[in-house]
Amino acid sequence: MIIVESPTKARTFNRILKGQDYYVFATLGHIRDLPHEKLAIDYDHEFKPEYEIMESKKKVVVQLKKLIKQNKDIILATDLDREGESISYHVAYILGLASENWPEIKLKNSKNHTVQRIVFHEITANAITEALAHPEELRLNLVKAQQARRILDRIVGYELSPLLWAKLGKNWLSAGRVQTVALRVVVEREKEILAFKQEKYFQIMGVFKNGEELLAKLVKKDEVEYQQKVKVKLFIGEYEYIKTSIDDKNLQSIIDDLQNDKYKIEDVQEETIPRFPPPPYTTSLLQQEAFNRFGFPGKMVMRIAQSLYERGLITYHRTDSFNLSSAYVFRAKDYITETYGKEYALEKPRGFRSRSKNAQEAHEAIRPTKVENSPDIIAKGKKLNANQRKIYTLIFNRALATQMKEAQIKQIKIFIRSNKGYLFESDFQQILFDGFLKVLNPTYVEKHRTSPQLKKDALLNLLKLDSEEKLTSPPPRYTEASLIKVLEEWGIGRPSTYASIISLIQDKSYVEREGRYLKPTGLGTIISDYLSEAFPKIFDLQFTANMEEGLDEIANGKKEMVGLLKEFYDPFKENLQEKKMDKKKIEIEDEVKENCPECGKPLTMKFSRFGKFYACTGYPKCKYTKSLLKIAEGKICPKDNGRVVIRYSRKGKRFFGCENYPKCDYVEFSYLKLKSKEIKPDAKN
Repeated sequence: MIIVESPTKARTFNRILKGQDYYVFATLGHIRDLPHEKLAIDYDHEFKPEYEIMESKKKVVVQLKKLIKQNKDIILATDLDREGESISYHVAYILGLASENWPEIKLKNSKNHTVQRIVFHEITANAITEALAHPEELRLNLVKAQQARRILDRIVGYELSPLLWAKLGKNWLSAGRVQTVALRVVVEREKEILAFKQEKYFQIMGVFKNGEELLAKLVKKDEVEYQQKVKVKLFIGEYEYIKTSIDDKNLQSIIDDLQNDKYKIEDVQEETIPRFPPPPYTTSLLQQEAFNRFGFPGKMVMRIAQSLYERGLITYHRTDSFNLSSAYVFRAKDYITETYGKEYALEKPRGFRSRSKNAQEAHEAIRPTKVENSPDIIAKGKKLNANQRKIYTLIFNRALATQMKEAQIKQIKIFIRSNKGYLFESDFQQILFDGFLKVLNPTYVEKHRTSPQLKKDALLNLLKLDSEEKLTSPPPRYTEASLIKVLEEWGIGRPSTYASIISLIQDKSYVEREGRYLKPTGLGTIISDYLSEAFPKIFDLQFTANMEEGLDEIANGKKEMVGLLKEFYDPFKENLQEKKMDKKKIEIEDEVKENCPECGKPLTMKFSRFGKFYACTGYPKCKYTKSLLKIAEGKICPKDNGRVVIRYSRKGKRFFGCENYPKCDYVEFSYLKLKSKEIKPDAKN
């Protein structure tokens, strides 16, 4: 019996192993976990967790126990990360094939059964056959690392959340070890934006002609730069912005001077440089690219990638490695030669060095399982929806491009000097050989096939001058993509957790989407400020990164699990007891510049488990409230053409319905891409 997690994965296994003596069973994910109704961590016995069979999986367990009587050989074939290893361990434990003498866990010897673990990076015939021919033992260090993370997160969530309830008077709030750090990053950036003082400046552009028109930027006068670079220290890193010294006082005099001047090309500098392809996708890079290209949230990208992996189309999608298998890179060379020509193929495979110090180098980057399965072929033969095709195309093209020749680009700089000492500059790029860009960016190649044919000392006529008024820009808010990048650079979280972290802080109304950007709510700011001040060590970025490194050391067998838990809990417990003594309440309200339509008193913004809403400050005499709903982008109600908005059930489950409820009862529960644009329905509540 082969045990996997999902029915889709089971179907792929059955297709590969058709006719062979295997029975494939899907657990439907985790089957054993910590109970929701209590902490379930025994501090007096080295943080022993009290696991139980999940209510929704009791029927699965009954089936498993029946099947084990009919199958002597048990093969655990769950995903190769810590979560997958943990699922396999809990299955073995439930079947009586593993034991716990906390904190030690191990497999049991059995006269009636053999237990084996197979590990693979892709669900293909070759990979599965190879894995079955070389089974391994369960990797218990990975199970310990997963359990340590689960215990840490349970301690923070269940010990800190009641403190938040007491401080803020809302029993639906939650704190998380990594979630709060991610929230803090967003909140601190918003403070930096608000503190930034914008300055007005001008940029002068000139349009010149000598046979062909040339747009150039004013950069100097008598070797004195107009452009100024300013660096600002931020909570994370530095922010550099550019302004010029051209302002209201000197703008007109410069323009008058330029209009009564003569110009010629002082110099033309040309340099041919190679441009190399980016590395293959890791989990975070795929999430960033899918967001930047299509606006897909990380959670959506992971769900799509999971479906592609389970259907055998891509390699395992939770990875931080840049490695590509030798089998793939040599097949890619042949494919590139046949499809694009020999000049596009490399003589030797190209490799990439991971920037992550904790990267799992034994893993592979995300790539197609078969280089011959181009997006066009997959679109014809496999039943993929539009979003699956988009993600598969990204993965296919990126992996293939890594094994293509670098592009050759001519960088051209044209310097235009006036008689009075003004200097204009114009930059161009010309593609001499497109290389990997033929696959990754053909549109860019087409736009840069030619460049201006201008020579040194050529005289130019000034056709016009444009002065553009600008304001210095504050550091940008984080998008999902840029927040994932920061978390990865700091070593906070793991590839499998980024999407859920960002989704959670939005679902809790700590952060909201404003266009493509993440903006903290008043509630999120208050929680971040309180927790980071009350627990400065626990929610410090470096401390969180160090804990993540400690979990990696447990997975590698270099650190004891209980030692890491004590290292975290001892100072946390002392800090927590101190803060519980402080009985001061914190009010959560946002100012609203509107008055109550019923009594005329000012409205205020409040928060509930279902999101933000307006409430009258005259409560309890006036009970007026109004919900603020988010529109589901590009979705129209099929019943009455109203806009589809996000709503919540009484249990807090998110769903989507028509804005015209109760007149229209349209409802759906599928995930939709959301805008943060708010609408104000006429109906109360």
